[in-house]
Amino acid sequence: MLLGPTGVGKTEFSISIAELFQTEIISCDSRQLYREMSIGTAVPEKELLHQIPHHFIQSHSITDRYNAARFETDVLELLKKLFNKHPVILMTGGSMLYIDAVCKGIDDLPDIDPELRSTLVKRMKEEGIENLRAELKLLDPEYYREVDLQNPARIIHALEIYYMTGKTFSSQRTRTSKERNFRILKIGLNRDRTELYDRINRRVDAMMLAGLEKEAKHLFPYRELHNVHTVGYRELFDYFEGLCTREEAVDKIKANSRKYARKQLTWFRKDPDIKWFHPNQAAEILEFLTN
Repeated sequence: MLLGPTGVGKTEFSISIAELFQTEIISCDSRQLYREMSIGTAVPEKELLHQIPHHFIQSHSITDRYNAARFETDVLELLKKLFNKHPVILMTGGSMLYIDAVCKGIDDLPDIDPELRSTLVKRMKEEGIENLRAELKLLDPEYYREVDLQNPARIIHALEIYYMTGKTFSSQRTRTSKERNFRILKIGLNRDRTELYDRINRRVDAMMLAGLEKEAKHLFPYRELHNVHTVGYRELFDYFEGLCTREEAVDKIKANSRKYARKQLTWFRKDPDIKWFHPNQAAEILEFLTN
């Protein structure tokens, strides 16, 4: 497992590792899944995708209902087939819940009542996300402290679980790892904060030059779907609605990307099984993998 914050350089390094072991790559990015989202999710270049077989990249539509629990099931089924061809499989990405779903397993939470979801989504539109945040803080303060407060889907889901079961979302996550019949090595990539932030800022500028604004305009009619309500798009949606200038939207993308990177690192650092390296430490990583 190769993981790390957004913008750290996982894509380039994953190709090197996959070539070393002559294997395939499973993407663990909850947004690169969607074929309508390419520039804003930093999907690898077509040449890289052709160079090494990749799985779960642009494999679904933004209108599909997909989550970490389904990802766990799908990846475990795929691994059964891939291990028949390769002794080593590389999974790489930065989506925390998706990584944990495969490595540790995800709790069996109840299916959501569509009517309840519609009610909460309607409330968000009419009252604003702040009211739902305050409600979550009151009902489930533990989850409120760790959830991405800029992600309405996460807030709504936690409220759904509470209203359906009468128990908090945080209390229903057992945090007990499921047994896997394969060994997992976890490599974390990180950089000095100044270096990482500079890479993030430059990557956002590169995305804008590559046509992120145009891509976001195509997604604008689907802005209510939680799959597209993510960093890089929601800020441009605000610009399209006249809530900010284009320059302010780009600055917000950079700021929210940096904030997301901090959140990723906070989450990952709770896992003692991760061995951390700078992306320049290729020799050390090779030694770790082969010993």
